[in-house]
Amino acid sequence: MRFWRRLKMAGRKPFLDSNEEIADDFVSREKSKVLRHGLKALLVLLLILIGLAFYWSSEPDLFDVREQTAKILGERTPVVGATTTATLIHTIDVLLDKPGGYLSNDLMPPGLLLDNIPSWEFGVLVQVRDLSKAKREAFSRSQSQSTEDPDLAIAEPRFHIDHTSWAVPWPESEYAEGQEYLAKYLQRLHDNQAYDGQFFARADNLRYWLGTVETRLGSLSQRLSASVGQRRINTDLSGDAAGRQSTQTAAEVLVKTSWLQIDNVFYEARGTTWALLHFLKAIEVDFAEVLARKNAVASVQQIIRELEMSQQPVHAPVIVNGEGFGLLANHSLVMASYISRANAAIIDLRELLSQG
Repeated sequence: MRFWRRLKMAGRKPFLDSNEEIADDFVSREKSKVLRHGLKALLVLLLILIGLAFYWSSEPDLFDVREQTAKILGERTPVVGATTTATLIHTIDVLLDKPGGYLSNDLMPPGLLLDNIPSWEFGVLVQVRDLSKAKREAFSRSQSQSTEDPDLAIAEPRFHIDHTSWAVPWPESEYAEGQEYLAKYLQRLHDNQAYDGQFFARADNLRYWLGTVETRLGSLSQRLSASVGQRRINTDLSGDAAGRQSTQTAAEVLVKTSWLQIDNVFYEARGTTWALLHFLKAIEVDFAEVLARKNAVASVQQIIRELEMSQQPVHAPVIVNGEGFGLLANHSLVMASYISRANAAIIDLRELLSQG
């Protein structure tokens, strides 16, 4: 009997104190509760980041250059050059203060995970750099031997800071500082007691800036068209029988934009045309008499019309680049078409401006 009793006792579970059982059950429930709350918090954070990503990925709207100039000037009457300068100032405002702020140097999500808007920012920034350079070297100087404007000489280099830098110097602070010097230059334009702040609306000055715009748009058009890949005849030395180049290249060159860069090039073009559209509208105001005398107002308006078409809303969730005559659309080729037509009109405009 003792043997069977001992055998039964051996098969029983070890005796646990009731307090220990309650404590273990409490810890188990607490761990489960913490895990559930943690997962809920993670899900909420993820939804917030996704919402911010969609909100920050929206491109800024177009603005009225005359209206923004009036806001910046207040009660002052715009003088020659005021609209172009005020438009440049407001463009920098949009670049820095749009939803999400300046994203090109973000190190935290969701900005770190976005690439379309940073590409858009770079397109805008290139146009800001080109116009500020033209203002420093041409628009504010009466001739090549004249002294450059002191405020523009300080402002222009500020916009050439690396746009992806996340350490000193910070792009945001440098661009904002350049904007402040542009505001000082704008203030001196309206000072009737001093004559050191000038804007010369001449045909040769406008041709200088348009020459830079022409090369920018030409490059963008080629990069957009290369989304499908193409074998192109090498025309690097065409027109000069004695021309030479440092490295020999093949008679035919395969040009193709990497599929990883297709959407980046597309949004860089969107940013470029967005900024250029506003700058040309401002030029139309400040160079009104020059354009009228050259019978070139319609040419500027046609360029603006083509650039406006490039700003139509993109309804596709992703940038699609199918074959040229394939089943899928090719957003890059459509953008290249608008840019090419605008560039052709700019070439004609520069020819008009060069005529006496």
